[in-house]
Amino acid sequence: MIIETVAVIGSGTMGRGIAQSAALAGYRVKLFDLTGELVDQAQRVISEGIDEGVRRGKTAQEKGELAKSNIQTTTALDEAAMADLVIEAVPEDLALKKDIFARIDQASLKDTILATNTSSLSISTLASATRRPELVIGLHYFNPAHIMKLVEIIRGDATSHETVVSCVEFVEAQGKSPVVCIDSPAFIVNRIARPFYGEAFRMLSEKLGDPETIDRLIESLGFRMGPFALLDLIGLDVNLAVTKSVYDAYFQDPKYRPHPIQQLSRRQRAGAPSLGIQRLAGGRGPPAGHRSRRIGRARAASRRRSGSRPRPARDHSALDGLRPRAADFPPRGPRLPPDRCPRPR
Repeated sequence: MIIETVAVIGSGTMGRGIAQSAALAGYRVKLFDLTGELVDQAQRVISEGIDEGVRRGKTAQEKGELAKSNIQTTTALDEAAMADLVIEAVPEDLALKKDIFARIDQASLKDTILATNTSSLSISTLASATRRPELVIGLHYFNPAHIMKLVEIIRGDATSHETVVSCVEFVEAQGKSPVVCIDSPAFIVNRIARPFYGEAFRMLSEKLGDPETIDRLIESLGFRMGPFALLDLIGLDVNLAVTKSVYDAYFQDPKYRPHPIQQLSRRQRAGAPSLGIQRLAGGRGPPAGHRSRRIGRARAASRRRSGSRPRPARDHSALDGLRPRAADFPPRGPRLPPDRCPRPR
């Protein structure tokens, strides 16, 4: 199966990033959303992102101009479906995704590959909404999709070997690193990440440390970002949706249980930008120059370009008392000499 044309369904943050990545790799891209205003806004944000890459020397001028010309927009799903590969990138809602897959299945060519960018839902369940389960696959990009190198390729129960090979080649053509995995809840990265976030929330609620301290200790072990810096990037609402999905998929296994602090994301108004734990907990956030601050500034600039409204003021009184005080900790005992200090394992 040769992939030359790509359709991206959904022009939100992930859809825009996937479209930009594919266009920069030389693929012809059709970006679909429900209204002309949405797709025009998305195309403007993508063009500005490509121009920024040119200004920073990350992208050659000619390559950038070609990528912009490779992206077309449409509000007709039937038109978008006429591609070699269709990538769905709509909100993480199973019923919505199944409906879109059923409609694309009816409108697309018989050998079109149907892919989903889901971060936790079953590929086989989505494939059941189509007449071509052997051509249904997961392509899980990570945010920001045009920058992050890792892409999980998820093989459903009926996904053919040829479909997997075609998608591996498609991902590699974008300069990314594909990892093929089987269809299990949350796949690899998000399954590992649930206990990572969950234990950090428990440590915060037990006053073992504030978000900055916990992040700093985790980063000292070699992690690029700590759990709370990642939450500032991802947003509590997005993190909660994935956590609940994994918790239910594993029959309420306690190690995947959402923490009450995550529920605070429900205070957000509909459509508001994602809120991070550092602001909710009253913290100052990562230090100046930290990677999450640089990414945060990039996201803020993207919101300004796309016309997103600023966050309204919020009542954070529910988190009063979460930040530890000196009195919450026992007095420090005598220090051990260096040769008797235990080494982390």
